[in-house]
Amino acid sequence: MEQPFVIKFPVTPPARQTAPQSDVAELREMFREINHRYMVYQPSAYYAAVKRGMDILASMTFIMLVMSWLYPIVAILIKLTSKGPVFFIQKRTGYKGIEFDCFKFRTMYVNADADTKQATTGDKRITTIGKFLRLTHLDETPQFFNVLLGDMSIVGPRPHMLYHTRYYSQFIPYYNLRHEAVPGMTGMAQIKGYIGEITIERELRKRVQWDVYYLKNRSIWLDIKIIFTTFAQVIKKAIGVKEHK
Repeated sequence: MEQPFVIKFPVTPPARQTAPQSDVAELREMFREINHRYMVYQPSAYYAAVKRGMDILASMTFIMLVMSWLYPIVAILIKLTSKGPVFFIQKRTGYKGIEFDCFKFRTMYVNADADTKQATTGDKRITTIGKFLRLTHLDETPQFFNVLLGDMSIVGPRPHMLYHTRYYSQFIPYYNLRHEAVPGMTGMAQIKGYIGEITIERELRKRVQWDVYYLKNRSIWLDIKIIFTTFAQVIKKAIGVKEHK
Protein backbone atom coordinates (compact mmCIF):
# COMPACT_ATOMS: atom_id res chain seq x y z
CA MET A 1 0.00 0.00 0.00
CA GLU A 2 1.27 3.48 -0.86
CA GLN A 3 2.29 5.70 2.01
CA PRO A 4 1.49 9.42 2.05
CA PHE A 5 4.45 11.61 1.15
CA VAL A 6 5.54 13.68 4.11
CA ILE A 7 8.20 16.34 3.63
CA LYS A 8 10.88 16.02 6.27
CA PHE A 9 13.86 18.31 6.67
CA PRO A 10 17.14 16.82 7.90
CA VAL A 11 18.37 18.29 11.13
CA THR A 12 22.14 18.73 11.15
CA PRO A 13 24.04 20.62 13.85
CA PRO A 14 26.11 23.57 12.63
CA ALA A 15 29.83 22.98 12.34
CA ARG A 16 30.62 26.17 14.15
CA GLN A 17 28.89 28.75 16.26
CA THR A 18 27.20 31.36 14.11
CA ALA A 19 24.96 34.29 14.77
CA PRO A 20 21.25 33.38 14.81
CA GLN A 21 19.36 34.06 11.60
CA SER A 22 16.62 36.64 11.51
CA ASP A 23 13.05 35.44 11.19
CA VAL A 24 12.94 36.66 7.59
CA ALA A 25 16.15 34.80 6.69
CA GLU A 26 14.82 31.60 8.25
CA LEU A 27 11.58 31.86 6.29
CA ARG A 28 13.48 32.45 3.05
CA GLU A 29 15.67 29.42 3.71
CA MET A 30 12.65 27.26 4.50
CA PHE A 31 10.83 28.18 1.29
CA ARG A 32 14.04 27.77 -0.74
CA GLU A 33 14.35 24.23 0.62
CA ILE A 34 10.68 23.44 -0.05
CA ASN A 35 10.98 24.77 -3.60
CA HIS A 36 14.15 22.77 -4.27
CA ARG A 37 12.65 19.50 -3.01
CA TYR A 38 9.33 19.98 -4.75
CA MET A 39 10.54 21.10 -8.16
CA VAL A 40 12.37 17.78 -8.58
CA TYR A 41 8.98 16.11 -9.00
CA GLN A 42 7.53 18.27 -11.78
CA PRO A 43 5.96 16.05 -14.49
CA SER A 44 7.24 15.93 -18.06
CA ALA A 45 5.68 17.79 -20.98
CA TYR A 46 4.76 14.38 -22.46
CA TYR A 47 2.71 13.51 -19.37
CA ALA A 48 0.91 16.85 -19.41
CA ALA A 49 0.03 16.52 -23.12
CA VAL A 50 -1.24 12.93 -22.81
CA LYS A 51 -3.20 13.74 -19.66
CA ARG A 52 -4.89 16.71 -21.36
CA GLY A 53 -5.72 14.57 -24.38
CA MET A 54 -7.30 11.94 -22.12
CA ASP A 55 -9.31 14.63 -20.34
CA ILE A 56 -10.69 16.04 -23.59
CA LEU A 57 -11.58 12.61 -24.96
CA ALA A 58 -13.21 11.41 -21.72
CA SER A 59 -15.18 14.60 -21.10
CA MET A 60 -16.49 14.87 -24.68
CA THR A 61 -17.49 11.20 -24.69
CA PHE A 62 -19.33 11.48 -21.37
CA ILE A 63 -21.09 14.73 -22.33
CA MET A 64 -22.33 13.32 -25.65
CA LEU A 65 -23.24 9.80 -24.50
CA VAL A 66 -24.47 10.43 -20.94
CA MET A 67 -25.14 14.10 -20.20
CA SER A 68 -27.28 14.39 -23.32
CA TRP A 69 -30.00 12.26 -21.66
CA LEU A 70 -29.04 12.53 -17.98
CA TYR A 71 -29.33 16.31 -17.81
CA PRO A 72 -33.04 16.53 -18.83
CA ILE A 73 -34.02 13.84 -16.30
CA VAL A 74 -32.07 15.36 -13.39
CA ALA A 75 -33.19 18.89 -14.31
CA ILE A 76 -36.87 17.90 -14.17
CA LEU A 77 -36.43 16.13 -10.80
CA ILE A 78 -34.62 19.13 -9.31
CA LYS A 79 -37.26 21.57 -10.53
CA LEU A 80 -40.13 19.39 -9.26
CA THR A 81 -38.69 19.07 -5.74
CA SER A 82 -37.37 22.57 -4.97
CA LYS A 83 -37.22 26.13 -6.20
CA GLY A 84 -34.04 27.43 -7.76
CA PRO A 85 -31.64 26.79 -10.64
CA VAL A 86 -30.67 23.34 -11.92
CA PHE A 87 -26.96 24.02 -11.59
CA PHE A 88 -25.09 25.17 -8.51
CA ILE A 89 -22.10 27.22 -9.68
CA GLN A 90 -19.48 27.96 -7.05
CA LYS A 91 -16.11 29.72 -7.16
CA ARG A 92 -13.31 27.24 -6.42
CA THR A 93 -9.52 27.50 -6.19
CA GLY A 94 -7.82 26.07 -9.27
CA TYR A 95 -4.37 25.63 -10.76
CA LYS A 96 -1.82 28.13 -9.41
CA GLY A 97 -4.55 29.53 -7.16
CA ILE A 98 -6.63 30.88 -10.04
CA GLU A 99 -10.37 30.99 -9.31
CA PHE A 100 -12.86 29.25 -11.59
CA ASP A 101 -16.58 28.45 -11.70
CA CYS A 102 -17.16 24.85 -10.62
CA PHE A 103 -20.39 23.24 -11.92
CA LYS A 104 -22.61 20.85 -9.97
CA PHE A 105 -26.23 19.81 -10.03
CA ARG A 106 -27.95 21.68 -7.20
CA THR A 107 -28.55 19.35 -4.25
CA MET A 108 -29.59 21.92 -1.62
CA TYR A 109 -32.35 24.39 -1.10
CA VAL A 110 -31.12 27.85 -2.02
CA ASN A 111 -29.40 29.21 1.10
CA ALA A 112 -27.04 32.00 2.16
CA ASP A 113 -24.40 29.64 3.61
CA ALA A 114 -23.67 27.66 0.45
CA ASP A 115 -20.29 29.33 -0.16
CA THR A 116 -19.01 29.16 3.43
CA LYS A 117 -20.55 26.12 5.13
CA GLN A 118 -19.73 22.60 3.97
CA ALA A 119 -22.51 20.02 3.74
CA THR A 120 -22.69 17.82 6.83
CA THR A 121 -24.29 14.48 7.70
CA GLY A 122 -28.05 14.97 8.03
CA ASP A 123 -27.81 18.51 6.64
CA LYS A 124 -31.36 19.89 6.41
CA ARG A 125 -30.37 22.06 3.46
CA ILE A 126 -30.10 18.97 1.23
CA THR A 127 -33.18 18.21 -0.86
CA THR A 128 -34.72 14.77 -1.31
CA ILE A 129 -33.34 14.33 -4.82
CA GLY A 130 -30.13 15.94 -3.61
CA LYS A 131 -29.49 13.03 -1.23
CA PHE A 132 -29.66 10.57 -4.12
CA LEU A 133 -27.46 12.72 -6.34
CA ARG A 134 -24.82 12.98 -3.61
CA LEU A 135 -24.93 9.27 -2.79
CA THR A 136 -24.31 8.32 -6.42
CA HIS A 137 -22.01 11.32 -7.11
CA LEU A 138 -24.24 12.24 -10.04
CA ASP A 139 -24.27 15.80 -8.69
CA GLU A 140 -20.64 16.13 -9.80
CA THR A 141 -21.13 14.96 -13.40
CA PRO A 142 -21.49 18.56 -14.73
CA GLN A 143 -17.82 18.96 -13.82
CA PHE A 144 -17.05 17.15 -17.08
CA PHE A 145 -17.75 20.56 -18.64
CA ASN A 146 -15.05 22.00 -16.35
CA VAL A 147 -12.70 19.27 -17.57
CA LEU A 148 -13.46 20.07 -21.21
CA LEU A 149 -12.81 23.77 -20.57
CA GLY A 150 -9.48 22.97 -18.91
CA ASP A 151 -10.36 24.30 -15.45
CA MET A 152 -10.27 20.76 -14.07
CA SER A 153 -8.89 17.34 -14.89
CA ILE A 154 -10.39 13.90 -14.36
CA VAL A 155 -7.68 13.22 -11.75
CA GLY A 156 -6.09 15.73 -9.39
CA PRO A 157 -6.51 17.32 -5.95
CA ARG A 158 -10.17 18.17 -5.30
CA PRO A 159 -10.79 21.93 -5.60
CA HIS A 160 -11.98 23.64 -2.43
CA MET A 161 -14.31 26.59 -2.05
CA LEU A 162 -12.51 29.94 -1.71
CA TYR A 163 -13.48 30.29 1.94
CA HIS A 164 -11.84 26.98 2.85
CA THR A 165 -8.72 27.78 0.83
CA ARG A 166 -8.22 31.04 2.71
CA TYR A 167 -8.96 29.40 6.07
CA TYR A 168 -6.97 26.15 5.82
CA SER A 169 -3.92 27.66 4.12
CA GLN A 170 -3.23 29.62 7.30
CA PHE A 171 -2.41 26.61 9.48
CA ILE A 172 -2.13 23.43 7.34
CA PRO A 173 1.53 22.92 6.27
CA TYR A 174 2.08 22.78 2.49
CA TYR A 175 -1.66 23.22 1.86
CA ASN A 176 -1.07 25.45 -1.16
CA LEU A 177 1.08 22.81 -2.86
CA ARG A 178 -2.26 21.29 -3.87
CA HIS A 179 -2.60 24.12 -6.38
CA GLU A 180 0.51 23.01 -8.28
CA ALA A 181 -1.69 20.60 -10.24
CA VAL A 182 -4.94 21.12 -12.13
CA PRO A 183 -7.75 20.17 -9.71
CA GLY A 184 -9.57 16.93 -10.39
CA MET A 185 -12.97 15.30 -10.18
CA THR A 186 -11.31 12.55 -8.14
CA GLY A 187 -7.86 12.07 -6.66
CA MET A 188 -5.51 10.11 -4.45
CA ALA A 189 -7.04 11.40 -1.21
CA GLN A 190 -10.53 10.42 -2.37
CA ILE A 191 -9.71 6.78 -3.17
CA LYS A 192 -8.02 6.52 0.24
CA GLY A 193 -11.30 7.41 1.93
CA TYR A 194 -10.76 11.12 2.61
CA ILE A 195 -13.85 12.47 0.92
CA GLY A 196 -16.85 14.60 1.84
CA GLU A 197 -17.30 16.34 5.16
CA ILE A 198 -14.20 17.44 7.08
CA THR A 199 -14.84 16.86 10.78
CA ILE A 200 -11.36 17.04 12.31
CA GLU A 201 -8.13 18.76 11.33
CA ARG A 202 -6.28 15.42 11.04
CA GLU A 203 -8.53 14.40 8.13
CA LEU A 204 -7.57 17.48 6.17
CA ARG A 205 -3.87 16.99 6.92
CA LYS A 206 -4.15 13.45 5.57
CA ARG A 207 -5.85 14.74 2.44
CA VAL A 208 -3.04 17.20 1.87
CA GLN A 209 -0.43 14.47 2.42
CA TRP A 210 -2.08 12.23 -0.18
CA ASP A 211 -2.41 15.18 -2.58
CA VAL A 212 1.32 15.86 -2.26
CA TYR A 213 1.98 12.13 -2.71
CA TYR A 214 0.08 12.36 -6.00
CA LEU A 215 2.11 15.40 -7.08
CA LYS A 216 5.31 13.48 -6.37
CA ASN A 217 4.28 10.26 -8.12
CA ARG A 218 1.80 11.32 -10.80
CA SER A 219 1.84 9.37 -14.02
CA ILE A 220 -0.63 8.19 -16.64
CA TRP A 221 -0.76 4.76 -15.02
CA LEU A 222 -1.46 6.24 -11.59
CA ASP A 223 -4.24 8.37 -13.11
CA ILE A 224 -5.79 5.28 -14.71
CA LYS A 225 -5.59 3.39 -11.41
CA ILE A 226 -7.32 6.25 -9.58
CA ILE A 227 -10.09 6.43 -12.21
CA PHE A 228 -10.89 2.71 -12.06
CA THR A 229 -10.68 2.64 -8.25
CA THR A 230 -13.05 5.60 -8.03
CA PHE A 231 -15.51 3.95 -10.41
CA ALA A 232 -15.48 0.73 -8.35
CA GLN A 233 -15.98 2.66 -5.09
CA VAL A 234 -18.91 4.64 -6.51
CA ILE A 235 -20.63 1.43 -7.67
CA LYS A 236 -20.11 -0.23 -4.27
CA LYS A 237 -21.42 2.83 -2.46
CA ALA A 238 -24.48 3.08 -4.73
CA ILE A 239 -25.48 -0.56 -4.11
CA GLY A 240 -24.78 -0.34 -0.38
CA VAL A 241 -21.59 -2.41 -0.15
CA LYS A 242 -19.44 -1.26 2.77
CA GLU A 243 -15.70 -1.18 2.31
CA HIS A 244 -13.37 -2.60 4.94
CA LYS A 245 -10.29 -0.52 5.63
